[in-house]
Amino acid sequence: MLVKTYGAAVTGIDAIVVTIEVVADKGFAYTIVGLPDTAVKESYERVRAAMKQSGYEMPRKGIVVNMAPADVKKEGSAYDLPIAIGVLTATGLFEAPELDKYMIMGELSLDGSVQPIRGVLPMAIEARARGFKGIIVPEANVTEAAVVNNIAVYGVETLRQVIDFLRGAEQLQPTVVDTRAEFASSMGIFDCDFADVKGQENVKRALEVACAGGHNILLVGPPGAGKSMMAKRLPSIMPPLTLGEALETTKIHSVAGKLKRGSRLMTHRPFRSPHHTISPVALVGGGANPMPGEISLAHNGVLFLDEFPEFPRTVLEVLRQPLEDRHISISRARYAVEYPAGFMLVASMNPCPCGYYNHPTKPCTCPPGAVVKYLGRISGPLLDRIDIQCEILPVPFDELSSMRSGESSAAIRARVIAAREIQQRRFAGEPDVHCNAQMTPRMLARYCALSPKVMDILRNAINKYDMSARAYDRILKVARTIADLAGSETIEAQHMNEAVSYRNLDRSTWGRTDVSTPF
Repeated sequence: MLVKTYGAAVTGIDAIVVTIEVVADKGFAYTIVGLPDTAVKESYERVRAAMKQSGYEMPRKGIVVNMAPADVKKEGSAYDLPIAIGVLTATGLFEAPELDKYMIMGELSLDGSVQPIRGVLPMAIEARARGFKGIIVPEANVTEAAVVNNIAVYGVETLRQVIDFLRGAEQLQPTVVDTRAEFASSMGIFDCDFADVKGQENVKRALEVACAGGHNILLVGPPGAGKSMMAKRLPSIMPPLTLGEALETTKIHSVAGKLKRGSRLMTHRPFRSPHHTISPVALVGGGANPMPGEISLAHNGVLFLDEFPEFPRTVLEVLRQPLEDRHISISRARYAVEYPAGFMLVASMNPCPCGYYNHPTKPCTCPPGAVVKYLGRISGPLLDRIDIQCEILPVPFDELSSMRSGESSAAIRARVIAAREIQQRRFAGEPDVHCNAQMTPRMLARYCALSPKVMDILRNAINKYDMSARAYDRILKVARTIADLAGSETIEAQHMNEAVSYRNLDRSTWGRTDVSTPF
């Protein structure tokens, strides 16, 4: 007897339907075909033990399991549950008249319980797109899958529960999540707030500009100046996620297995902060079983690289292409996948090996040339891709001991949102451009036209500091963002002066001990 059950395989951050065909015939062999990996081949023992705990014995018949399409590699233990149901129905141990109307996925324990799996959200999206009546998933993943509306989502805890449901002996209630209501209720709640930050008004301003235009930013300052502390507060002033962005971000984290039990739609922009010992593969994604890397987990959010020069050169250089294209294509001998990587890069570093170059009170103890050499760990092309370079100095004691709170994240966020709304109207006809940082050279000529006076300011800065063509584009983009924050339709002199001041590391005097380095 031939029986078909339906599951799904994740490719990239999307899913495709996998048809699991089970045939029971004469013989005793148990065979799985269809490009299964080791975890799928090992399903026999888990299925056999789970069936026994559920009151059924593994049939003494020849069983062939085919997983179609046969040219797509099937990975992981999530196919245990559909295989078990297929074997039981193919051997006549129970009947399931509506089996073809459900997608079924889950890992089985030896005691018959159903364990959580990765990638449930894209599976539920694909099940709805393919017209399934419902999807049966582990109870631990049910709220994650229930984010998808217009499809019944059933959470199960045991194999026996699935059997009774499919043969009509037990009724399961589908899990319903009011996605929009929950999304709206929790999107403005943050653990960290800029009101806790004392002083550092110039740095707060630079971070506000970065969030308003989606610009990459590098913070340079001595230990203890507050670089990491302020970077962690960035999500609280970034524009809120749209429902589409939240769904895409949640899909990535679902595929990577980063969602906690009972998780639903992500409502805050992600903040990823990998250690500087990370490998290139862990950063961009891939591996034997392809998985999203940190740059994809930071999609629609912030990728924070603390101690920037301490990252290996090979790791930093892989960032160059995703920073421009906002996606990463990973090609290997056995697969090719593409992951989104639209993140805002926020990096921090000490100004020199000892950490006190340009410090107002502590002398730098580095030997001559050490400051320039330390900065040289970051390549020029990568540094050019960072729009804003801002120095942080220690907060004076009077400001640090003040009981007065700083400006709240909500107030800063309101200005950021207003600037983003201006950009949304500006780029309404550009489907792939959402903020100033993403403008193309053609758009720069259209939206960043300069008066002769403002052009002279930019020309003098480019010539004086010997900046590259990419730095020229970055200054224009940042100036456009500063003008948007001011509600100005044109870029004025004060906007250009502020934008030029954010290219500190481009200056020829940086790192030289024989000249003063003004900031």
